[in-house]
Amino acid sequence: MIINYFGKQYFKISQGEVVIAYNPISKDSKHKDKASRFGANIVLISVNHKDYNGIDTVTYPLRRSSSEASGETKPFVISGPGEYEVNGISIIGIGSDTEINKKNYINTIYLVNIDDIKICFLGALSKELSIENRGMIGNPDIIFVPVGGNFLSPQDAYKLAASLESSIIIPMDYEESGLKTFLKEGGGNKIEPIDKLTIRKKDLEEKKGEIVVLKS
Repeated sequence: MIINYFGKQYFKISQGEVVIAYNPISKDSKHKDKASRFGANIVLISVNHKDYNGIDTVTYPLRRSSSEASGETKPFVISGPGEYEVNGISIIGIGSDTEINKKNYINTIYLVNIDDIKICFLGALSKELSIENRGMIGNPDIIFVPVGGNFLSPQDAYKLAASLESSIIIPMDYEESGLKTFLKEGGGNKIEPIDKLTIRKKDLEEKKGEIVVLKS
């Protein structure tokens, strides 16, 4: 599995021939300069906000072999709670309330199982998880957590991520000051950002609460 980061909560997750886009940045967002374009099979939208709902950004042709026809690819879009299975990938969406710039939204937490790697995207989470949602999330292998700003404070973000006992913790949607505090909470303030994360299931067995910072 290869994970790339494009700022805010915008990620590209590639596993074999399947490409998942998470919270792509819309062309209407003030952060549109980070709206990298690529073709995706699956798009996960956690909240209907222009910083996170840029479906057009990832409705582009996927790479194809010379024997395949070209043309625009329409990704399978998931934008709310429910249970889904797409391309053999299990996806569960869990609803939660959030607030962005003093406006209320529904935030969907996504649990994704790809080749037995369990991923949790907390999305635009701004409040402590309910006991029910915490139970549904369990202990994912990789967790994506928002840090600061409209969402969890850096201290609360780390505390929550650590309590879920993930192998890898990936901060997102942060400012540099918030990230610094988050890393300090995790005892890893000297962590160097990397261009991308390449990970296999067996690699996760050796890790416990390791923070990975991806360059955007």
